[in-house]
Amino acid sequence: AITLATLLFSGIHMDILTVIFFMIGFGLIGIADDFIKICKKRSLGLRANQKLLFQLILSTCLIFYVFANYENPTEIIVPFYNGSLDLGVFYIPITVIFVIMGTVNSVNLTDGLDGLVSGIVAIIGFFYTVLLINYNFNLALFSSAITGACLGFLLFNRHPARVFMGDTGSLGLGGALAAITVLSRSHLYLAIIGIIFIIETISVILQVFFFKFTGKRIFKMSPIHHHFELCGWSERKVVHIFWLITFVAGIFGLFMYK
Repeated sequence: AITLATLLFSGIHMDILTVIFFMIGFGLIGIADDFIKICKKRSLGLRANQKLLFQLILSTCLIFYVFANYENPTEIIVPFYNGSLDLGVFYIPITVIFVIMGTVNSVNLTDGLDGLVSGIVAIIGFFYTVLLINYNFNLALFSSAITGACLGFLLFNRHPARVFMGDTGSLGLGGALAAITVLSRSHLYLAIIGIIFIIETISVILQVFFFKFTGKRIFKMSPIHHHFELCGWSERKVVHIFWLITFVAGIFGLFMYK
């Protein structure tokens, strides 16, 4: 739906084809992962090193595209500053590790409650549309297509969910958000509006390392959305509060970038 809607209204454009390729590429990793879980009866799906290898290959392709087609490819937009910041030699590791692979895997981690990821990504897509409409119309159009698709999916994915996106959807959406961010040079904006993804990921990292060194858990369960459930919050309450946090972060980010 995202691909058809975008191509219908934007036509053929290299940036559009790139984000579509990236979304489908990560979606295919998710398909392989879901296939192994369901058909091969291996609950963990693809091995961690296999996932990381495929993600690294796709990330490298996007980096090559940026360096081949963009002027000053290592520069990113900085909030509250009428200009950009040149990351220099740090651009590639920051973009690959944190923006691309970090986004993709954090979206995947967050996909644990009915409607949580689809709602958050719909909100992020909306704010990216607003942010980019006068800067990069094609990416804005793609962002709006993401919002529309996620809202349509949310009708069936909200609690109690009748349809689930699985790794196919979460990895694909994560890849789409990462590609939009890299091509629009809005690395720092994603860090603001994607605050829930960051919190979810940090909660897992803290839980693992704290348990490894102390034998105790910081949270009742990680990612942190499960901790709140075990604290007595309803699934809907957790989801709605996380949506609200994302919406507020989006508004705050727009003010910073405008």
